[in-house]
Amino acid sequence: MIWRHIASNFLTLLIVILIAVAAAIAWAKHQYAAPGPSAVAACVRVAPGASLSAVSEQLAGQGVVSNGYIFRTGADYAGKARDLKFGSYLVPPHASMADIVATITAGGPSTCGTEVIYRIGVRENSVILRDTDAETGLMAEKAKYVPGVEPAPQLVADAEAKADTRLRITVAEGVTSWQVVEGLKAAGFMDGSVAKLPEEGSLAPDTYDVQKGADRGTLLAEMARRQSAFLAQAWDKRETGLPYQTPEQALIMASIVEKETAVPDERRLVASVFVNRLRRGMRLETDPTVIYGITKGEGVLDRGIRGSELRRRTPYNTYQIDGLPPTPIANPGKAAIEAALNPEDADYVFFVADGSGGHAFARTLEEHNQNVKRWREIEKQRGQALSPVQGD
Repeated sequence: MIWRHIASNFLTLLIVILIAVAAAIAWAKHQYAAPGPSAVAACVRVAPGASLSAVSEQLAGQGVVSNGYIFRTGADYAGKARDLKFGSYLVPPHASMADIVATITAGGPSTCGTEVIYRIGVRENSVILRDTDAETGLMAEKAKYVPGVEPAPQLVADAEAKADTRLRITVAEGVTSWQVVEGLKAAGFMDGSVAKLPEEGSLAPDTYDVQKGADRGTLLAEMARRQSAFLAQAWDKRETGLPYQTPEQALIMASIVEKETAVPDERRLVASVFVNRLRRGMRLETDPTVIYGITKGEGVLDRGIRGSELRRRTPYNTYQIDGLPPTPIANPGKAAIEAALNPEDADYVFFVADGSGGHAFARTLEEHNQNVKRWREIEKQRGQALSPVQGD
């Protein structure tokens, strides 16, 4: 009888403990999702290599979260404990722990603090200083200059020297590997030499966080890793029946698409034109490949293509050769790669500039000639030299 009484008491105690644990978990979940204690916005900085524990202590110390342990546990339960992204983030008043975790694990541009962005572009490079605006509390551009053309403003030099400034390299879509390497050489906060020029097309246009003194070769390797990974992923999801035998051929096509149009909505349509031409045994006849054959990717051709250059047979002159050129002609971005591997379902085989920044597409040579005529009139009105056009 006494053992039955003891067992009954133990069972009752166990139930009470389980109820208490369940109540504690429910309370913790509520705290994790509930509005936070801070009535004002706060700038939260995640240092390079910072642990979730260190960040939670910082947040608790700033009064942004009410309980560091619940913050860590919630982030771990959400599977984001290892996803912290270096940067400075503006946390709005009364932000919940869940919202803060989502912000500091998503990454992206800093929303407070100071950052220096070195942008490698097709026509020029630029350095941008962004800092927290005193009035709005949001990031705002404070200074901008073109390295090699203008001296660095003292504001930028001072920011680069500070230990807590976020340094970023942004590579624009359509730059060549030579342009990337030359841009990195001019980034004074980086270190290390580049032994070999990366293969054309192998570098992913993206934004990269770096630390002062970061090695240029290491950064180039990360660019190549990202491009290779995305190309493999896109290749696995490609449309069937495309006229490419390898991912490398698709990358060549993506680079042509990248250089042919700056209009996002046109990429898949432009890709379809070139795919249709390959399928019909027509030459691609695209100016960017001819230009690459002239410049070798070392800078921009600031003049029109000469008739003699169009007639000269080179590996990159798609007015003279069949099929694709031997290599990409630039480093294409994700959207261009996806367009090359999933082109629009259309039967166009010609296109020409339409004067608005986009292109006019045609199914027949007669339609195309009418579009060309309209473009020639636009060029005359603008006083531009007549340019070669695709399919002309």
